[in-house]
Amino acid sequence: MKIIFNRFIPFKGFYAINLFGILFVRGKKHPISQSIIRHEQIHSAQIKELGYIVFYILYFIEWLIRLLGKGSAYRRISFEIEAYAHQHDPNYLKTRKRFAQWR
Repeated sequence: MKIIFNRFIPFKGFYAINLFGILFVRGKKHPISQSIIRHEQIHSAQIKELGYIVFYILYFIEWLIRLLGKGSAYRRISFEIEAYAHQHDPNYLKTRKRFAQWR
């Protein structure tokens, strides 16, 4: 996974974002934890299943829907739930079932 350190992407308050298979990290060069890399690799697997356009459209729609509820909309998106639940498991992507974000 290619990693680009910069001052602008992602938005303030977020550490990293996976855009089209490239990991953008906000801030100066410093070590990135393996759990963050795995989290973003899980998103890459989700993107490969759905395709870039469909993934980002569904992600945005789900985020909008989650804004209507209580709590963090971001943390309640199905794609994020899967990624956070398994980011500490180094073997998860080897056993991940297709469309696991909706299981």
